[in-house]
Amino acid sequence: MSSSKKMILRVQSPEGTTRVEMHDTDVTAQLFERVYESLHLNTFAFVLHKDRQRKEEITSSKSRRLRDYGLQHGDMLYLNPVNGAVLFDQPSTSGEANNKPFGEPVEAGPSTSTANATVAPNSASRPAMPQEDEVDLQLYRMSGNIQRQRDEKLCRHNSKGCCVHCSPLEPWDEGYLKEHNIKHLSFHSYLRKITSGNFISLDELSCKIKPGCSEHPPWPRGICSKCQPGAVTLNRQPYRHVDNVLFEHPAIVERFLSYWRATGHQRLGVLYGRYEQHPDVPLGVRARVAAIYEPPQLAGRDHVALQPDPRQELLEQLAARLGLRRVGWIFTDLLPLDVATGTVKRIRGVDTHFLSAQECIMAGHYQNLHPNACRHASSGYFGSKFVTVCVTGDSDNQVHLEGYQVSGQCQALVRDDILLPTRDAPELGYIRDSSDRQYVPDVYYKERDVYGNEVGVSAKRVPVAYLLVDVPCGVAAAGAATFSPRAAFPPANRPLQHQLQTLRALHQHVAGAASFLEAASDLHVLLFLATNEALPLAPAALQPLLDAVLAQDAAAADAWRREPHHATLEHLMLAAAEHEQHEAPAPGAPAALWTCPLCTFHNAPHNDACEMCAMPSNAM
Repeated sequence: MSSSKKMILRVQSPEGTTRVEMHDTDVTAQLFERVYESLHLNTFAFVLHKDRQRKEEITSSKSRRLRDYGLQHGDMLYLNPVNGAVLFDQPSTSGEANNKPFGEPVEAGPSTSTANATVAPNSASRPAMPQEDEVDLQLYRMSGNIQRQRDEKLCRHNSKGCCVHCSPLEPWDEGYLKEHNIKHLSFHSYLRKITSGNFISLDELSCKIKPGCSEHPPWPRGICSKCQPGAVTLNRQPYRHVDNVLFEHPAIVERFLSYWRATGHQRLGVLYGRYEQHPDVPLGVRARVAAIYEPPQLAGRDHVALQPDPRQELLEQLAARLGLRRVGWIFTDLLPLDVATGTVKRIRGVDTHFLSAQECIMAGHYQNLHPNACRHASSGYFGSKFVTVCVTGDSDNQVHLEGYQVSGQCQALVRDDILLPTRDAPELGYIRDSSDRQYVPDVYYKERDVYGNEVGVSAKRVPVAYLLVDVPCGVAAAGAATFSPRAAFPPANRPLQHQLQTLRALHQHVAGAASFLEAASDLHVLLFLATNEALPLAPAALQPLLDAVLAQDAAAADAWRREPHHATLEHLMLAAAEHEQHEAPAPGAPAALWTCPLCTFHNAPHNDACEMCAMPSNAM
């Protein structure tokens, strides 16, 4: 039997910091009791976290030990009240003075409940306000009223007058939205509608038991109305955080689809762009997409599996320096119908499904990873602007873009690990059953019975349509773009022989461009300059070129090209191109075996497709 070790843990609370002496073999329920006594609390309505961001929660349990959480001597824990609970009858005098800011905002994640982690609403413990997006700050300053012109038939006043027929409309006016075929309120219109001059506090749904209840033993031995999460009734969300997705030019999508066209395998990408005001929706937000990055992945005709990405951190740095950020994700679900005409099968629609349950869970996970900063939320965050785009076939059997977000309720179900995919019906999700490990509240949705009455139905198998919000997608026909629409450099992480990122490919790309600025106006080129194995350039060294790309300054790009580090890289590019040219097989030489880039199987020269995975040889 392993020996126990003494340790002292520090606990930071809104009233100060205290120390508690424990053994690493003690169960966490003992830790909660010791903290309760040390800080002279009047309730167990508090939670403990290992980090200030409140991502790693320590739950009260009589089976889990402190060593199970990896706690060491001297560790700092962070205490937060639950749902505004008052923990202290009077200011505590125990422990050390704490002059550090407390209650930093929660960063929502797949296993983080922001509702459970909210702090008391008073000014002393309210979370510090996160930095809101620039587009939100702009929209807060706008009135949002929909201006109308004087109606020559109905208005009886002069040009300076105003009446009910020409007075401005509120941004949530149902008649205006229906007339312009706008299915959902914008989020800022929704805020104006529910605020109407009153203070509001938005709280995200939580499906977890409130920890620290002193009335009974912890779950599964006990539960009460104070700590039990309420039943959930799924409702269609009336608003959306993003009202449109716009790709800056058609080449962005075509370049992404070229992998599917070459292999028949599905593909997943990350959308990089920025958020801006949407001129056609009152107080609306539009996600403007500048590029698609394809992370490492294993793909087939009916599946995609993501792999670890060593380039991710560097890519985020480059994107930030270009004023870009992750705004969504995109995936294909395409099956060819007629290769000659380029048509595809329609496999999604109102009679089948729009997004599968698994895709809704993935979308909810990504939205939880990218929370939306909101001044009206008690936790500092509410919802998400992260969008989902599916490339599939439409009713005319043409390639079509469909945009979605999942509702805040779906985000909560995913975050609290309640929603599961079904094996036999993609249009249905399954609500997890309660177990000794996890309590799951009842979940319902409403539908009309045979008599036309709206009734609640148990949602063990829930139609995922209740969780979806449509987001229209489009492609700009013209206008300024962040990157060149003529870029032809191979995207990263494509396992195709003729689409590999090499110095020779970069040499060909630069030589074939109209100018060096045009060649450099490509996120994939800039990322390769920073990650190539021959001479990787640090983001700081690339900054003048990034500035030139943003300003579309050809002279500045040429000046950067003449700097020593790039001159060395160009010499290596030229040498690589000459070497590969000399290595080409002589005319008339026997053909060699070709290696499949997906499964590495060695195939005979006459094979039109890989014998192992059926990948076409012409896709290399």
